[in-house]
Amino acid sequence: MTIQEIRAHIQEGYDSEKCIQMLDLYIAEHPEDDEAFYLRGVRYWSLGRRSLAINDYLTAIRLNPESKATMAIKTSYEILNYYNKDLFNP
Repeated sequence: MTIQEIRAHIQEGYDSEKCIQMLDLYIAEHPEDDEAFYLRGVRYWSLGRRSLAINDYLTAIRLNPESKATMAIKTSYEILNYYNKDLFNP
């Protein structure tokens, strides 16, 4: 399966778990493809698996510093660091 086919499945609304399985197989054969790590990170984030998503974003950035994962990791950190002083935070 190619990365374009996987992207098409994602756009068609395939289940995130199924997309992750496809990306796992693709990454095993193409460990240098930063886009695959970025896409898997997005799927992990959508499932609430934040640490796995961040790991994939960082791998994508290590492979290609200009990857889309650069913006994704920045946004992820902003979300995780959000603090609203008006809300009760124990």
